[in-house]
Amino acid sequence: MHGIDENYDWRPVRDGDADGLIRLIDGCFREYADQGVVIDLDDLDSDLRAYASHIATLGGEAFVVEEDGEIIALVSYADHGGGRFELKRLYVQADRRGGGFARALVDHVEMIARGRGGKTMELWSDSRFTRAHSFYRREGYNHMDETRSLGDISDTTELHFIKEL
Repeated sequence: MHGIDENYDWRPVRDGDADGLIRLIDGCFREYADQGVVIDLDDLDSDLRAYASHIATLGGEAFVVEEDGEIIALVSYADHGGGRFELKRLYVQADRRGGGFARALVDHVEMIARGRGGKTMELWSDSRFTRAHSFYRREGYNHMDETRSLGDISDTTELHFIKEL
């Protein structure tokens, strides 16, 4: 994958990746634990137990970056039809941020979406993830006025972003 150093492996996610995905995302959420953000494997994050199968039901795909067998980054998208795609998950291990992983992963799924006739890529992001919002804006995503509340154990309100492809 363009932008990913040859010392790292990237590949499509497998259902057997559950433990690695959970470790990655739980680690990212722990950065916001003081704000009440927790992984919820019984509800909102239950899809991680068989993520490849789950994302396939949404017409999408997911990809991971590994180092020495450890998952250090994840990206996934869904195809909503009519040229509308959604960036579903983007996580990079904290000590790997700033190295181009997120940009390379987002570029990859945007390229796939364009190849499938994509006109827009949208995403929803926890309002507390301000560093991610800065990244999305730099990548050309426009913050919309719309928000949504998930009613989950983390009391998540998400912000809406859209990018024209």
